[in-house]
Amino acid sequence: MGQKPQNRRETGSRYEQVAAEYLRGQGYEIVECNFRDRFGEIDLVAREGVYLVFVEVKYRRDIKSGYPEEAVSARKQQKIRRTASWYLYRRGYKQDVPCRFDVVSIVGEEIFLMRDVF
Repeated sequence: MGQKPQNRRETGSRYEQVAAEYLRGQGYEIVECNFRDRFGEIDLVAREGVYLVFVEVKYRRDIKSGYPEEAVSARKQQKIRRTASWYLYRRGYKQDVPCRFDVVSIVGEEIFLMRDVF
């Protein structure tokens, strides 16, 4: 995966791009990267079939400090839900659009996709 990133934001952006490429390979269509608003941030917004999918990407070099997906706490999930609601409103989606929340967990060079996590 190339050159070593220099800071957390750069690392996050790099692995969000890795996750986006992986998801494309899994049949997802990436709609938007790094949606930000006053409520928070959503790493990736994608479509898979009829679903609009909000994707949280977490990376760890190794599991010494825990698995990446463990960082998606109940508080973080609530923040993502609130941001997703605002995203739907801002982008003009109807309230009945089927949505789900996935997590892409990257440990070193391994990528794990967890669908419909919360």
